[in-house]
Amino acid sequence: MELDLDESSLAIGRIERALSRIEKALTDRANRPAAAVQPATADQSALKAEVAAVIGELDRLIAEADRG
Repeated sequence: MELDLDESSLAIGRIERALSRIEKALTDRANRPAAAVQPATADQSALKAEVAAVIGELDRLIAEADRG
């Protein structure tokens, strides 16, 4: 399956949005008081899911670029 330009643009948009959410989560974490630095399990899980989504989208785009 080849990605057309529209699908590639959508994938890039998803990556950009996920990276923005990751950046916001890391900024929020850095701005927490020292007593609250220990991230909640839900926060960590959400951040890991965002990173996995970005990696998946990038892998998909790279695979398609390699094929043509």
